[in-house]
Amino acid sequence: MFSGVLRKMPTELTQQVQYYLPLPNHFLHLNQSLNKKVRLRFKGYECLNCSSTETIFRQGFCKKCFFESPQAGDWIMRPELSTAHLDIEDRDLAYEKKVQLQPHIVYLAHSSHLKVGITRKSQLPTRWIDQGAHQAMALLEVPNRYLAGVGEVALKAHFSDKTNWRKMLQFNEIEEIDWIAARNTAIDALPKDLKPFIIHEEELLELNFPVEQYPEKVKSLNLVKEEQFEGVLKGVKGQYLIFEDNTVFNVRSNEGLVVEFTID
Repeated sequence: MFSGVLRKMPTELTQQVQYYLPLPNHFLHLNQSLNKKVRLRFKGYECLNCSSTETIFRQGFCKKCFFESPQAGDWIMRPELSTAHLDIEDRDLAYEKKVQLQPHIVYLAHSSHLKVGITRKSQLPTRWIDQGAHQAMALLEVPNRYLAGVGEVALKAHFSDKTNWRKMLQFNEIEEIDWIAARNTAIDALPKDLKPFIIHEEELLELNFPVEQYPEKVKSLNLVKEEQFEGVLKGVKGQYLIFEDNTVFNVRSNEGLVVEFTID
């Protein structure tokens, strides 16, 4: 039996994506837990920023930290709002410069469908794994988050920027994508100022997730409400644990929950 605060699962890209669950003094390799019985029990909260035991508000933060921490600024979800390149502070300019003023990638990824997204270059291929993308292709490499946001906004007119998580979890047959046509559409839609940042090598990355049984009808587990759950682990995809009875549990959206974790 293990106990600790839930955090986003670290991953490793190999022939099959490897998943790990970090807990105090333990690092569980979830690929080795497939077909085993897993028990989860909710024990409380711990803010990822201040360690408060108050109810988690969003993104693993208590309400105070969500509205005050630079790790939860609006530019996180809306990169076009980034201002560090202008020396303008949102919540903490030093932190914002560290994160925003580094190379970012604008990409297309195929998870539930073909979508556009952005991420720090250092976060590839982690970002694609977290979205449950079977295939992905980088389009632009820009020097800061603001320019990546500008590119993403331009491409939203042609591609969705959202993942249908239910469809992604049921997605066991890869739909054919004409990647050459999609890439050309994206390039044509880019503002002229971003054309110099186009990545000309057309490299398509394919990912294989450790899933032995996809859910037929997705049932999302609310561990706070249910307090405990028991089921046979049949797969991990994106940041979701997939169980034999079609129950799924999103580890990322439950960051900050203190959970007791048992594997038989």
